[in-house]
Amino acid sequence: MGLTIYGMPASRAIRNLWMLKELGVDYQHVALPFGPEGTKSDWYQKLNPRGQVPALDDDGLVLTESLAINLYLAKKCGGPLAPANAGEDGLMTSWGMWSAILDNQAYALYRTNLDVPEDMRAEAAAPGVAVLRGKIAVLEAHLANHGFLVGGRFTVADLNLIGCLFYLRLNPEVLADAPTVRAWYAAGLARPAAMAAWALREG
Repeated sequence: MGLTIYGMPASRAIRNLWMLKELGVDYQHVALPFGPEGTKSDWYQKLNPRGQVPALDDDGLVLTESLAINLYLAKKCGGPLAPANAGEDGLMTSWGMWSAILDNQAYALYRTNLDVPEDMRAEAAAPGVAVLRGKIAVLEAHLANHGFLVGGRFTVADLNLIGCLFYLRLNPEVLADAPTVRAWYAAGLARPAAMAAWALREG
């Protein structure tokens, strides 16, 4: 069976598609739609009772949560994106948890842009913008000192966090005072594997 990733490219599955392309491994992609024909179907509910995407099936081992899937793939496949030792593994897990919290906050702000009337949007978004600016300031200082999140090189930790920051694309003001973050983010998305994965969204 090998590796199978479930989820539309226009979902958090994009992070896993990017990771798989970075790793250069063989995989199958099931672009599963939301709703009764996909995520709510009986067969998928049996595979993943949470009924969400993405999900990874690795020869019968089913994993969910995009950031956790990528950490698993990095450690399974090895290479420069993977932790080189237990210390790096711990740091990558720590950044992964930090990224997961930021992901929820960034997504809430993203939904504000879509769901709140324009004349009320700035006021509704202000608390979220303030919280995220604080987090970005922490990230800016770290990247200014280290260049990357862990180990002085691009790793799964960077990939995961860049995937979360994608939700800030409608709120560039959050990154206005973070030139190092902006450059790191742009460089990550310019990687050939990232461009190949994001092309699936556009296709």
